[in-house]
Amino acid sequence: MRIGMFADSYLPDINGVVTSIVTLKRALENDGHDVFVITTHPSLIHTTYENRILRLPGIEIKQMYGYVATAPLHFKAYNIIKEMKLDIIHVHTEFGAGIFGHFCGKMLKLPIVSTYHTTYEDYTHYVNVFNSKTIDVFAKKTIERISRLYGSSCEAIIAPSQKTKDMLLRYNIQRPIFIVPTGLDLERFDRHLTGEDRLKEIRDMARASEDDKIILFVGRIAKEKSIDFVIDGFRYIKEQGLPVKFLIVGGGPEMDTLLEKVNTLKLQDIITFVGKKPAEQVPAFYHASDAFVSASLTETQGMTYIEALASQLPVFARPDDVLIGLIEEGKTGYFFRSPQEFAQRVEEWLKTDPQSQAKMRLDARKQVDIYDMRSFAKAIASVYQVAIERYTNTYRIESVMIKDEIAEISASNRTDRFVVTMLTDVCLARELVKGKMVSEKTWDDYRDDEKVAKAYQASIRKLAVKDRTKKEIFDFLNENTDCTNVQINAVIDHLLQRGYIDDLRYTHTMVLNLRALLMGKSRIIKTLKEKGIEEGLILDAFSTESSDNELNLAIRWAEKIQPTIGGRSLIAKKQKIRQKLLLQGYDSSTADQAMTFLSFEDEIVQERQNLFKAALKAANRLKRKFTNQKELRMAIKKALATQGFKFSDINEVVEEMELENESKDSE
Repeated sequence: MRIGMFADSYLPDINGVVTSIVTLKRALENDGHDVFVITTHPSLIHTTYENRILRLPGIEIKQMYGYVATAPLHFKAYNIIKEMKLDIIHVHTEFGAGIFGHFCGKMLKLPIVSTYHTTYEDYTHYVNVFNSKTIDVFAKKTIERISRLYGSSCEAIIAPSQKTKDMLLRYNIQRPIFIVPTGLDLERFDRHLTGEDRLKEIRDMARASEDDKIILFVGRIAKEKSIDFVIDGFRYIKEQGLPVKFLIVGGGPEMDTLLEKVNTLKLQDIITFVGKKPAEQVPAFYHASDAFVSASLTETQGMTYIEALASQLPVFARPDDVLIGLIEEGKTGYFFRSPQEFAQRVEEWLKTDPQSQAKMRLDARKQVDIYDMRSFAKAIASVYQVAIERYTNTYRIESVMIKDEIAEISASNRTDRFVVTMLTDVCLARELVKGKMVSEKTWDDYRDDEKVAKAYQASIRKLAVKDRTKKEIFDFLNENTDCTNVQINAVIDHLLQRGYIDDLRYTHTMVLNLRALLMGKSRIIKTLKEKGIEEGLILDAFSTESSDNELNLAIRWAEKIQPTIGGRSLIAKKQKIRQKLLLQGYDSSTADQAMTFLSFEDEIVQERQNLFKAALKAANRLKRKFTNQKELRMAIKKALATQGFKFSDINEVVEEMELENESKDSE
């Protein structure tokens, strides 16, 4: 295969991504593949191409450890890439050169594979200079959207670990994700490759005596690596007088900050920064050391951990999913959760006997046998094959049947026949005709179109029963389909264009209907707002009414319900009518005015009869509780008073009543 690898960094830079690309390139070439690297260099105008390495112009960002930012389009470079006659594109970044890789894949009609090397959501502090929670949340959401966008244009995605795959699944990326741990040229880390003179030279750099142990860190000197956490641990190591030196290899934006921290803690005699070193020199630093440490929790795989183990170094690390199966407590390393615990673990390691330490070194080397670069290359090549087959597996359209607003498209590949439906407009826009060939990826996109078509048909059935608002249809589709918000809005736009949904028309119709039911203005507004109608539309519908219409409707509603309320005092009846006016949506002022137009002559005549009936009911209810006649009469009077009857009428009626117990007493 002819493979184009797109990355924002490459040799002579040193980082985990570069190590992965270099290892993969060498292993693939050993297997007979042709590999081209498209990367960047700090030049504003020059594009260079030499030894199958195409370098794009860019700007170096020193705050990000010399990262070179490049534009997403390079027409001169694109023409060079065309001449490479690639079979597949492998992007190793979501930005700069990676975006250019996606562009080349689309223009040259090539399958794209992407390796997600970096958990960018752990690096948002580079843009969040004000340490704002809002900015941090926005940055993480942006990273999620970008990852989903570029992931959807790949045929396959490679995750170095289960931790990374879980993160991508959380981003809702729908493409196949393969876990392929990054391989290493393990032979580079054979301890016998470094001579004694070089080992002594490095130990002298660390100011280590024969009795001192050296603990090493290799990597970018950046905030997300949590080197300050380890430095805090060395404060306790020094206090305990443990014979340990800390050697730090690498460069980056946090260098000055950490140097100042070391000086403040007076740890200059046990902590040494040697700066950034060429890749070919790095193994010697592992070989000159006795253990490795990293407190980072942002690794997608942790290449330096693997390099350290391959160099027979036990590893000190904070617990992280990426280390599952790599570091075994007490066998290949130690875990710590605080600087104090790190110091305790170092002391525990120092106290182990020489035989146990020798066995730990051998176990460390055995632990990384699975990361041999030959196995790595074969696993990646198999992913390439899946991507190519997925991309080239085509479908032939057998028929296109259009009926009204829905099109049914039948297609087949070498083994199966498939049918999808979509909106007629979409079918015409995609220029789908019998005999057209489409890729499997494109056919997957048609299935998204089918979701929209089915949602549209469900909406039409819903609207056939009665009119609905935009919000009602949105809520219906959200609850009853698996469409995204974007797809639901596409359905609603289609319904709006054809006049099946019209909130203005709906509002005017509903106001008329609810007015016919004598409903008050405030209740109508509340009812329609709950259906998603804007208050402005509702008020416009009321604008055609006369100013006294609300009062007239309130009077009609009061007159309608007045005869239905009986068996109570006049005061209680008036209160009930007013309450029903308020519940019907009329305001207090309108309700009070409407009450003045009602006639209560019949109720006044009926008042004494209602009072007598209420008195009998009260007597029957209270007679078991009050056997004393005086107390019973008083209780009846109180009960009637609460119902709004006049006290003079109550007193007269109750005194005239002959109670059951009184009759028996007289006999």
